[in-house]
Amino acid sequence: NDKLTRGQFLVMLMRAYGIKPDENTKDNFSDAGNTYYTGYLAAAKRLGISAGIGNNMFGPEKQITRQEMFTLLYSALGAIRQLPSDMANPVRTLTDFTDAGQIDSWAKEAMTLLVETGIVKGNAGKLMPLDTSTRAEMAQVLYNLMTRQ
Repeated sequence: NDKLTRGQFLVMLMRAYGIKPDENTKDNFSDAGNTYYTGYLAAAKRLGISAGIGNNMFGPEKQITRQEMFTLLYSALGAIRQLPSDMANPVRTLTDFTDAGQIDSWAKEAMTLLVETGIVKGNAGKLMPLDTSTRAEMAQVLYNLMTRQ
């Protein structure tokens, strides 16, 4: 139940899908540092998975919100052409959740797809897009994606 940082999430996500870190990290976010996530941030930037949080910053040590997590997940799946596409019969829609109005405009597309395909189920009728995410929540989302038939 530990809170998850943006850097931790990106590394776990990219490792889960076999996206390798870049060895050449010259074109990277200015706050990428020289740590376990440096090459992953460079790869995420190069692949268009993330443009960061502004001013060429990624915020790797910042706790990640649920909508940030879902947006990065959506972008990564798009980059490797593995977005779920079974939206003909949505499992649920954003309007099923009482806090859907809290979702920022930049996260709506990602959250819509992940809700409608059943990857994101919410809790007690809420998506909690502005709450910080835990490792357990991230693990559940990855499990839901990787065990799809």
